[in-house]
Formats: sequence, C-alpha cells, structure tokens
Amino acid sequence: MATDFTEDTATEAVTDSFANTSDPRLHTILTSLTRHLHDFVRETEPTPQEWEAALGFLTRTGHHCTDTRQEFILLSDVLGISMLVETINGRGAEGATEPTVLGPFHLTGSPRRALGDTIDLVGTGEPCVVRGRVSGTDGSPLPGAVLDIWQANDQGFYDVQQPGVQPEGNGRGLFTADAEGHFWFRTCVPSPYPIPTDGPVGALLRATGRHPYRPAHIHVIVEAAGHATLTTHVFVAGSPYVESDAVFAVKRSLVHDFTLVDDAGLATRYGVSTPFRLADFDLVLSRAAS
Repeated sequence: MATDFTEDTATEAVTDSFANTSDPRLHTILTSLTRHLHDFVRETEPTPQEWEAALGFLTRTGHHCTDTRQEFILLSDVLGISMLVETINGRGAEGATEPTVLGPFHLTGSPRRALGDTIDLVGTGEPCVVRGRVSGTDGSPLPGAVLDIWQANDQGFYDVQQPGVQPEGNGRGLFTADAEGHFWFRTCVPSPYPIPTDGPVGALLRATGRHPYRPAHIHVIVEAAGHATLTTHVFVAGSPYVESDAVFAVKRSLVHDFTLVDDAGLATRYGVSTPFRLADFDLVLSRAAS
C-alpha cells in the first residue's frame, strides 16, 4: 500500500487496501468504483464545500427512505442507472418481454386475488379489463405463473401515498395464471403522475430543469418455475410523457393500446359497465440460467 498519499498515488493506495478481499466479485466492484470515483474527483475538482454538499444530499436521501418509500431507488431511477442495470441484465433473453425498473412503490405481500377480480377498490376511474398469457420463449404456456400487479389510481397516486384516502391494497393484486397460462383482472385506467418531489430527488430535478412525470402504466412482476423472474411495465399508448418518462423506463415493445369497447355483451362477460377499456398483452419469460 502506498504511504505517500498524493494525487498520483491516491487511487493505488485505496485499491491496494482491498487486496485481501476474499470475494473476487466484491474486489472487482470496489476497485473499479474507486478508480471511477477518483477519476470523477480529478476531472471536476470539487471544493470541500461542494463535496460536503454532495454528502449532505446523500444523507438527506437516506433520511427520506421509509418502509413505503425508497428515495435511493428514486435517485437511481432518475439518473437512468436502474434502467441501465435492467437493460444490461436483459441481454441474451431474445424473444422475452423486455424488463423495466421496479420503482419505489412496490410492496411485498400484495393481496392474493382470483382471476377476474378487481384491483380497483374505489371505483372512481375509467373501468378497464386487462388480459393476457404467460409463456416461455418457445411459446409454451406457463401454467401457475404468479403475477404481482400494482398501479397508481386514476388520480396518479399509489395506495401507500394516500393512507386513509385509498384502502390498503388498492391497485394491487397477486394473481395465478390458469392451466394455459392465461390471466385477466379488472382495474381502472391508470393516470400519468409525478414521482415524489418533496425530497432530495425532487430538488435535483428542479435544479436541472427536468419534469417529474411518468406516463400511465401498470407494473408487473412475473414468476414461473424454471424461468427468470421478469419485472416490467405495461404503458398506456398515447399517454402524456410516454416520450419523456422521468425514469427512462419506456420500451416501445411495452406500449399497448387500451382500446375503448362499447359492447354490452362483452361488458357483461367481464363484469364491467360500458364503455370500458380493454388491454391485451402477453408476457414471455426466458429460461432461468443454469
């Protein structure tokens, strides 16, 4: 380890200190992170006051994290890091549905619901039926696939953002695909919404002149035996901000029509009023790595 800490020896001094790291992957990550951070400091030459402000920003980001809100995920999202990680890890999954970000409002333990149940417990939005099929990349159905669904309401809020206003579990459901991989559920058409701007991430967006809005979408996590878990979105075609998502999560293949239907017989079949929106999308999973 270098003992004379200068601009020229700083990086080597720190990377040498990791020499006894037993985990090879951890060693690779730490040494690479150190090199990139040191190069950043050499390039930008922050003052001590600027570096203190940066650390204060990260501290405030941590203080805004709660059981129902993850400000660090939000920061990762608006910097495009979350989507870059998803995109890199989605390489090689040819034919599979493209992944997107998890987002800050996913909760473990979504309420279990039967196929056809509604996740709209309030009933104030435009009625919508969502249906599709889960399959492998070879086209074979994946019976018993589990779909974790969550979305904002027609006003652009998740249930955890409005305790006492929305019932707990509104906009959420855990569904199991049938013997042929089919699924369907009822909901309302989600609304575009701003990501939370009352914390450090919001301050960052304001400082850089960026808007905080996300296009209307439904979140999905799909799990099936022998297949890689998929985290993705279904975006509403024509939604505002579909071309400028604040977290860079839109993929063309994930934008789907929510078609207006005025068919009384179909409405009766699905237990909704007319007119209603109908969204069809299939979910294709790649095989799990061996």
